[in-house]
Amino acid sequence: MSPETTPARARASADQPTKSALPEAPVAEAKAPAEKKEAKAPAKPKAPAKPKLSSRKRRGKKTSNAAPEKKEIIKKIQELSKKYPIIGILNMHSLPAAQLARMKSKLRDQVEMVMTKKTLILRGLDKIKDTKPGVEKVVEQLPEMPALIFTKENPFALFKTIKKNKSKAPAKAGQIAPFDLIIPAGPTPFAPGPVLSELGALGIKAGVEGGKVAIKVDSVVCKEGEPIKPALAPMLARLGIEPMEIGLDLVAVYEGGTIYPKTVLDIDEVKFMSDLGDAARWSFNLSIETGYFTKDNAETFLQKAFREAKEVGLEGGIMEPELVEELLAKAEREAKSVQEAAPQS
Repeated sequence: MSPETTPARARASADQPTKSALPEAPVAEAKAPAEKKEAKAPAKPKAPAKPKLSSRKRRGKKTSNAAPEKKEIIKKIQELSKKYPIIGILNMHSLPAAQLARMKSKLRDQVEMVMTKKTLILRGLDKIKDTKPGVEKVVEQLPEMPALIFTKENPFALFKTIKKNKSKAPAKAGQIAPFDLIIPAGPTPFAPGPVLSELGALGIKAGVEGGKVAIKVDSVVCKEGEPIKPALAPMLARLGIEPMEIGLDLVAVYEGGTIYPKTVLDIDEVKFMSDLGDAARWSFNLSIETGYFTKDNAETFLQKAFREAKEVGLEGGIMEPELVEELLAKAEREAKSVQEAAPQS
């Protein structure tokens, strides 16, 4: 080995390990994370989550138990419609539970009641439309909170019974006026003060008379069918006006294809009987005047014929056993009048 080449080789040999060591370092660094990753304990597999029921399935689960009850209600409506010829529609809005219980107890032997959702009542009525012609018209009369009553009672008698058991109550804000609410003219128990402006705000003309507030003219403060205003309800109570009635509200009655609304069922019996008597008398007199002979007016016709025949006989001087006495009396009266008219000699 020459001395010149020795240092070169030495440098070459010195450089060789350096070149071989440089690429090995990254490999060691690259393997380090892999070793760490392998060193980690394998994660436990998660238990599969229980599938959540969708809202539709949850609803289906609830209604599955309720469906038989709904079918039973519809079936009950069908059965009662076969048993009873008359169906009544009730409005259950704002009816106290105590009043309902009392009326159900009172009418237990006369009616059977079905209280349920409006949708089920509609489905029940749809099921009986083939056996009850015209019952579909009842749908037009259904209120928001309806109930059905089935009975054999006369519709007018039923309405009368229900109406008798109603009680008066003060009005509340938002309730529907059952008729035109009128504040009558006259004195009030109020002393002069802010009440005058309160009455004026309601459109009521008032003044002071004898140290008290007085209503000057009758005032319609709420029309029938309109909601009662919040400011009006307490004023009606202060005036002692109780326009509302607590009890069953019979809206309409179905019988044999005919719908009797509340306005027809609610009749004044005294006036009705008076009108009926007048109609009977007028029809009787009309039959006599027109010569319409019936068994009810036969006696009157015979009496009229006898009187007319008698008048003809008396005018004509026809001697008949029935007329002899009257003809002699007539002749005597005429002779006496002639004697009185003759001049005295």
